[in-house]
Order: sequence, then C-alpha cells, then structure tokens
Amino acid sequence: MSNEELALVLSNAIEQQQFETALELVRELRPIDIADLLAAIDPALAWRLLEKLEDRSTIFSYFDPDVQDELARAFPRASLARLVGEMPSDERADLYKRLDQGQRDALLPALAQAEREDIRKLASYQEGTAGALMSSDYATLEANMNVSEALAALRTEAPDAETIYHAYVIDGERKLLGVVSLRALILASPHTLMHSIMVSSPISCKVTDDQEDVAKTVARYDLIALPIVDENDALVGIVTHDDAMDVASEEATDDFHKSGGVATMVGKFKDISIGVLYKKRVFWLVLLVFGNLFSGAGIAHFEDVIAANLVLVFFLPLLVDSGGNAGSQSATLMVRALATGEVVMRDWFSLLGREALVALLLGGTMAVAISIIGYIRGDEVVSLVLALSMMAVVMIGCVIGMSLPFILNKMGFDPASASAPLITSVCDASGVVIYLYIASQFLTLT
Repeated sequence: MSNEELALVLSNAIEQQQFETALELVRELRPIDIADLLAAIDPALAWRLLEKLEDRSTIFSYFDPDVQDELARAFPRASLARLVGEMPSDERADLYKRLDQGQRDALLPALAQAEREDIRKLASYQEGTAGALMSSDYATLEANMNVSEALAALRTEAPDAETIYHAYVIDGERKLLGVVSLRALILASPHTLMHSIMVSSPISCKVTDDQEDVAKTVARYDLIALPIVDENDALVGIVTHDDAMDVASEEATDDFHKSGGVATMVGKFKDISIGVLYKKRVFWLVLLVFGNLFSGAGIAHFEDVIAANLVLVFFLPLLVDSGGNAGSQSATLMVRALATGEVVMRDWFSLLGREALVALLLGGTMAVAISIIGYIRGDEVVSLVLALSMMAVVMIGCVIGMSLPFILNKMGFDPASASAPLITSVCDASGVVIYLYIASQFLTLT
C-alpha cells in the first residue's frame, strides 16, 4: 500500500472514530513515518489520532513548522497543553513563538508554572542567538557528589534531559565548574568525587553568541552538547549536536540562495507560491539590468572599432562569459572559505597573489585555445588580441571574484551577497571594456 493510499485509509478510519483500526495501521511505523502520514491528512483529524499515541511529542517534532502551527490551531487547549508539556524545552519555545497572542494567552494558563516560566524565558532570547537555540533540559551534578550519588541523580534527571552522556557540574550559584561524561562515571569507583573526574573549564558559549558561531564551536570540538552560560557564567542551557547541525544546514542553504542572487526562503520549495518566488528573485535581477548598462556603454564607446572589425563580435560573448565564469568560481570558493572560518580578512593580500598566479595559468591555457580559433576566423593580429584579452579578462574576473566577498565582509555585509549574478555582471562589464580596448590598440595599427 502506497503512502497516499495509507493516508486515505487512515483518514477514513479516524473520521469514522475507528481509532483501534487507525492505531493498528501506524503501530509498526517509525515516528517520522507516522508524521509524514499525519501531515498528509486534515489537521482536524490528525490531532485526534496524535493525542492517542504515546510518543506524540516525538512525532510532533518531525512535522514542518507550518504543519505544527496548523495542528496547534486544531488541538483543544487541554490537549495542546499536554502535548507542549511533553515536548523538549527548545521545541516548545519555538512553537510558542510562532503562535499568535491569542493562542499564547490560551495556552499558558493550562501549563504547569515551571513550564510557563521556562517557555517565557527561552522565548525572550533574540532570534539567531545561542539563547534562542538552546534547551533547558540538561543534567547537572554538584561538585561534592561522589560517583554513586551522581549516578542516582542522573537516574532521576534522565527522563527529562535531552542527553545524559554529559552532565554539568555546577556550584550553588549554578556557575559552570566542569563537565563529566557518563563513560567516566561508569568507569570510576563509587566513592570518587566529581572534581576528580570532571573536565574543568569546559568549552562553552555565551547566551548572546550568534547561533552560527555556536554551530561552528560544536563542529570544531566534535561535541555532543555545548553548555551555554549567561553574563555571570551561570549555566542556563545546552545546545545539542543535532540542533547545531540544523543551524549549519540552514546557514549553508541561506548562503547557497544568496550566491544565486535569491533572498532567503522558508519552507519546502515545492510549496512556495509564485508570488513569493517572484519577490525573492526580482530584486537582484532588476538591479543587474541597470548594472549591465555598463556593458552596453563599453560597446557604444568602441563602436567604430567593432564596425571596422566585425570579427570581434563573434568572440565578444565568449570572452566576457569566460571572465564571468572565472569570477564566479573564485567567489564561490572564497565565500565558502569565509563562511567556514578557513580564511579571515588579514589573509586577503596573501591569497590575492596566489589567485593572480592561478588566474594567469587559467587565462594562459584558455588563451592558447582561443588564439587558434582566432587565427582561423581572422588573422595573426586577431589571434594575438584574443589571447591577450582572454588572459586579461580571466585575471580581472578571478581578482574581482576573490576580492568582492572580502570587501563585503569588511563593510559588514554577508560575503554570500557576492552572488553569481553580481560577479558575472561586474566581470561582463569589465571584460567588454578590456577586450575592445586591446582590440582598438592593435587593430588600429594594422
């Protein structure tokens, strides 16, 4: 039975209140597969089955945010409060922030006081920071505990903690003293104290740090979870590895869109409306229409040279496109290197020399190829003009493509804004001028 057929059968069973039949249909499925089925049916029906499932909070976490919002509107207040109470702290805070004020006012009184305070606290952090990303479900231990007491405490905290593979040792003011792994606890003798086996001064981030920096820290040190502290170095939450990787994926997608001259889009591509696609793409395209006028101005300036040597027109697209292609390659490599932290602003000068040498080699290789075609289509002077022009436009294209991300970064803009359309337009305009200028110098002498 296909997913579409199974979704239809499931929908009919729920509509007829045959919940035993519906539960039997999904009993052997994994939570993510159940989420896919429920997302394909009416939210008003989906919540009826969802609230009868034991792992409903896990299933709910697999829904896209827009589906979660639809289900939240369909749930009765008591059912939604029960579901929210079972969700991990970071996920329920995310859901809370997407609800409108009326839904929030209806939900909060139905929650336990501890959950209300936790949601308010997590929802208060600015989007894009570690505070907005972190979870408050973590395991803590006291420094004066021995291993036996620590394991007993973890058994109590484990049901509510996102991970117990690392527990955080704190003092009376909740200041982070160290971190101890479950492996270390299991291998140590029962009477060993925490300060003897914990890792002191653990890697941590501030609650106000950018979430992209948090993701880089998790990846750099290969952490299961990263502790987050406030301005007083008190432990307030953790960012787990999977949440950090979600951020890295979102940032990579964002950079990928920007590199194509497209504004950031949210949601699945197939579900995005025509109007949204238009608005996300139109700005750069209209802006670059005016940018491309410089190419036309260059051609107009050398109109007499072109009129006297029509063979130049044949090679014009080839040359300017080669410069744009080389520039786009350089920009792509540099944007990625800046995004991952492999290079910083002070590396620009040393990288410029290397890029110029690479561009010289690339341009020389391409010059040989085009000079042969130029000799066949024209003569040895045309061949020389094409070879020199190719080397020049590739060199300029690579230097522009490499330098523009650095310039944008220095100005405080996202380096990914050095999009392929922008680089291509700049390189096209400069390529036209270079090509026709070289042609005017040689062909007017013959």
